[in-house]
Amino acid sequence: MRIDRLGELGSAPTVLGALAAGASQRGLPPPAALIGEWFGSRAVIAPSVTLTEVAPSAVFDVSPGARGDGAVGGGWFGYLSYPDPGADGRKPRLPEAAGGWSDSVLRCAADGIWWHESLSGAPLSDWVTEALREPPSPRTALIAWGAADRSAHQRGVRDCLDAITAGEVYQACVCTQFTGALDGAPADFFADAVTRTAPARAAFLAGAWGAVASLSPELFLRRRGEDVTSSPIKGTLPRHADPAALRASVKDVAENIMIVDLVRNDLGRVAHTGSVTVPELLAVRPAPGVWHLVSTVAARVPVDVPTRALLEATFPPASVTGTPKQRARDLLRQWEPRRRGVYCGTIGLASPEAGCELNVAIRTVEFTPSGAAVLGVGGGITADSDPAREWEECLHKAAPILVSSAAGAQHRVVELPA
Repeated sequence: MRIDRLGELGSAPTVLGALAAGASQRGLPPPAALIGEWFGSRAVIAPSVTLTEVAPSAVFDVSPGARGDGAVGGGWFGYLSYPDPGADGRKPRLPEAAGGWSDSVLRCAADGIWWHESLSGAPLSDWVTEALREPPSPRTALIAWGAADRSAHQRGVRDCLDAITAGEVYQACVCTQFTGALDGAPADFFADAVTRTAPARAAFLAGAWGAVASLSPELFLRRRGEDVTSSPIKGTLPRHADPAALRASVKDVAENIMIVDLVRNDLGRVAHTGSVTVPELLAVRPAPGVWHLVSTVAARVPVDVPTRALLEATFPPASVTGTPKQRARDLLRQWEPRRRGVYCGTIGLASPEAGCELNVAIRTVEFTPSGAAVLGVGGGITADSDPAREWEECLHKAAPILVSSAAGAQHRVVELPA
């Protein structure tokens, strides 16, 4: 593998903007980007990669590497959508899964230094050097958002509370959607949103099929050799609240622990017997607009277990489904009017050198080729949930994404009556 030091090129959103502009000018496929806390680095960007529709079982099917020195080299970038339809039964807006192979990446290490890495040993392309020499000024991309359906969400929460009372489920994640129209380019929207919000697990993918801009704070799976970890998020307070109140909340703590048990069960299906542990429980961490409770579950999974088998055991992510998982999924199909799509699925990179890292695709916007935008938000419902407060939680989570990059003010979103 070839590794070349490039030096200080600037922030990851700036580099992404330069590569997106350079690729567009030359008629090349757009870049793919992972920004935040990926592979021990600040960013991993494929300068240009062709992402096409693929079978869901094949999207991350790369033998997991075990390299731990930070180098990534390249690999398979892609996404896998949440698999279930909504009550309206409509087909997916974007392909259920899309991905593509990139032989090389630009990686921003934890110290801010950029590196060019190539699995085949190829040098940095001349067009990339030219694009990075004079990055363009940030371009505006705005979304005119419509209102989410408050009444449908509140009805779903009440139905969930009835199901909990009846003993059908202990918890379920009930979601809603904002829809809008994009004026600008998806890559520019993503670069601005990442700059403003700095999420831990941000990701951008684009192709002829549309684009996905994920501002996720959540790790779904990290796989390096035999070692697998998952860090489910459950429990939320607005950022202005006292974070100590989150750990003291009976409702939020119960919500998190139930999902930790579900993750333990999912990983236990493919892990070495006795290897599933919980090295971190109920940590309070900041995320855009909110505080979250985060736990970490670890396991050892044999390297000869393919990634598709690991996903069969764990996908969709526990934190966006419920307990028991299958019954929660069955009921959510009835409670949520629209298909979630890429939201609540997963996005990431599978590298034959560095392993596989995937986010939980929450705080995620889908863009169709025509510029239609869909943002999903939701939260876990337990026996102690209040429908009005659950709706407020959705608004807190969505607020950083609904902010206008031009005016620095929230778009006016008119709520439908409850």
